[in-house]
Amino acid sequence: MLDDRDRKILDMLQRDSAIAVSDLADLVALSVSACSRRIQRLEEAGYIERRIAVLNREKVGVPTTVYALVKTAHHTDEWTEEFRRAIGDIAEIVEAHRLTGHHDYILKIVLPRVEHYDVVYRRLVRRIELFDVSAAISMETMKSGTAVPVDYAV
Repeated sequence: MLDDRDRKILDMLQRDSAIAVSDLADLVALSVSACSRRIQRLEEAGYIERRIAVLNREKVGVPTTVYALVKTAHHTDEWTEEFRRAIGDIAEIVEAHRLTGHHDYILKIVLPRVEHYDVVYRRLVRRIELFDVSAAISMETMKSGTAVPVDYAV
């Protein structure tokens, strides 16, 4: 069971994984060693999957976001695994979700410019058969982040 200190540790680490353990310990009113043990326990229990750096997309040259909505005529486990491998090999596809409704999948694609979408599209359709792909260009990022609410953690 997690307590409020655990939740606060999780919240602070997901916002800044480089925070010093001593600073984090002060924020949650624990000794450095007790805080460190809690972090290790949270990692071992799987609450913390990994610690990463979030890059500035403008500076690394991929400021454009395109969402591709994918329909397929295939729904076998084998096709799904082939699709998973195909999208996994394309670095510009940074997220993929299987959907309910009119489309089967949505892909979040980051690009240097809109015109580069065709390059990614061609690489994808060479690897796997798709029924239909339509794309939407993000005009503005209204909210973006990796932090998730920790109030529900048990």
